[in-house]
Amino acid sequence: MPSHRYDFIAIDLDGTLLCPRGRVSETNARAIHRARHAGVKVSVCTGRGYNECKHVTSQIDQVEPVVVAGGAILSHARTGRTLHRFPMNPALVRRLVGTLTSHGHAALVLKDPAADEDPSQSRHGASGYPSPGHDYLIVSPKGEKAIDPITMWWFREHKIKFHVVPTLDDDEHPGHTVRVGVCGTRGRTLAAADELQRDFAGEVVFHHFGAVVPGDHQKRPEDQIVILEAFDRSVNKWSAIRWLADRDGIDHARIAAIGNDINDVAMLSAAGLGVAMENAIPEAKAAARMHTRANDADGVAHAIEMILAGEW
Repeated sequence: MPSHRYDFIAIDLDGTLLCPRGRVSETNARAIHRARHAGVKVSVCTGRGYNECKHVTSQIDQVEPVVVAGGAILSHARTGRTLHRFPMNPALVRRLVGTLTSHGHAALVLKDPAADEDPSQSRHGASGYPSPGHDYLIVSPKGEKAIDPITMWWFREHKIKFHVVPTLDDDEHPGHTVRVGVCGTRGRTLAAADELQRDFAGEVVFHHFGAVVPGDHQKRPEDQIVILEAFDRSVNKWSAIRWLADRDGIDHARIAAIGNDINDVAMLSAAGLGVAMENAIPEAKAAARMHTRANDADGVAHAIEMILAGEW
């Protein structure tokens, strides 16, 4: 019998597996390979879409399905083919987009770009159209000029496909939406965040957190670039991990999760072992049972070694 108590490790990317420069260290990569050699399944669980993280999963030779889009999609690690998605109700999407655009934001409507058109993929039925072929539908009455520059930088950096439309009436794939959000400064997004939390409480899961930005991007606190996003109320990283574990017959008590931010709290609190990074936000640290080193000090590798040794 193995000395470790866990059969599955779920690992967040930004602020967790990735160092502040957005890279996977050799130490972390080796630790992941050791975990697999010891019979432990390892899966990436990220807020990024598949196309935004495939360069990372290739670095660690990912074989298990990856949880992407904050838990809204499970993707095949190597092909990106969608295994399962948790979509949003089109009527809810329309209301959310209306609220965000009323505040002058370009609404980022994340699609499932790789799904087959199959009614079983969606609780709300198939859209009647083939898969979108783009990651984001951007609803912006003002066109591209209303899109935050950091969003455009991110799309260029990761070669992300997007399609800009003036209204949601031009969305040909309503059954493929899994997330609605905006990117902008903290000061500029606060009014929209307050309205969403007031008017959509209980209908959606909200996240409002710091975005990944270029290394030379220095701003005042009120000008920090943040992401404001909303999902179906049943969606988080843990709901996707649970779906995968149930498919593979893995006891939930034998799942470990490692993370640092607000969208990791659900999996940190529900997993058999939640591990927060030293650089984690207070909410993540409070949800976790153990704490590891920071993401610039190979905290993931340290956590994996503690797990494999049976110390945790």
